[in-house]
Amino acid sequence: MQFAIGVDLGGTNLRVAAIDATGSKLQTIDKRTEGPRETVIEEMTSAIRGLIRRHAATHAFLGIGVGIPGVVDLANGILRSASNLPGWNDYPVVQDLEARLGMPVVLENDANCAALGEQWVGAGQGVEDLCMLTLGTGVGGGLLVHGRPWHGVAGMAGEVGHTTVIPDGRPCGCGNHGCLEQYASATAIRRLAAEAIARGEPTRLNQLADTSQELTAEAVFQAALRNDPVACQIFDIAGSALGIALANLINVLNLPLYVLGGGLSQAWDIFSPALFRELKSRSIVFRTRAQKGPRRDSPIISPTRLGGDAGLMGAARLPMLEALRRDCCRAAV
Repeated sequence: MQFAIGVDLGGTNLRVAAIDATGSKLQTIDKRTEGPRETVIEEMTSAIRGLIRRHAATHAFLGIGVGIPGVVDLANGILRSASNLPGWNDYPVVQDLEARLGMPVVLENDANCAALGEQWVGAGQGVEDLCMLTLGTGVGGGLLVHGRPWHGVAGMAGEVGHTTVIPDGRPCGCGNHGCLEQYASATAIRRLAAEAIARGEPTRLNQLADTSQELTAEAVFQAALRNDPVACQIFDIAGSALGIALANLINVLNLPLYVLGGGLSQAWDIFSPALFRELKSRSIVFRTRAQKGPRRDSPIISPTRLGGDAGLMGAARLPMLEALRRDCCRAAV
């Protein structure tokens, strides 16, 4: 049996896993992305070496795939910018990791990795063309066309989190205003909750401030599950923003499947009513197909099936796809 190493680097967490060719996890190592870049890279490379040593004795090692957020220069293997990873701009990911590890590394945007993971063993099985939205510290977007990531002319396709959903809305770290990321990310949920508390709105979230507990998106989610009006309104805002973004994506791309993943997707049951309300109002394509009832050519909006493992699975899938490509090239010669 073959296996590969998948690395999922986020704004908050680092995950490294050994995954076999069937999509089963052999072992996973979880870390926080705290401290300077050099500390995180040392932890990453140490975890990779340990996983290879442990599993290469029983499995054929295929390679290392790395999913990383932000604007990735795939041609040169460089992370150009990542608003949620301060100090990582213009980092030569591939060159540095290959020099440290002495083996090839395949780099990809983290949302494209999540899309690959869902297509391989998740909600997108059997679907060649799909769009993935990852709702985490920020909002990422990944596109698969004919089963492969669609990178665009400069490798920057899929920046859905930085599409405008509220004209002249909140300023974003990317330089724009009103980006989806400012309304439908874990960071946005925390900010909206903190603003509500500061305004003195009646909410059980005030208890967190009174007890000096950390205000997290998870805490807001738990409050929404208890029908806290402020928490429910916050997720209504997130759902509406997602509905606007998806309406534009469906109208322009008309792909068969749109998958929502990332930690915030756990709140699907809470924010999806607002999402579909906006979608039906704003997308003529979605509305027209929905009026005709369920059809094979109707776009589907689905929560992730892999949860937090989507990016990890997709990252490990990268060297597997490279191996398949090399085998096909050799067979064609």
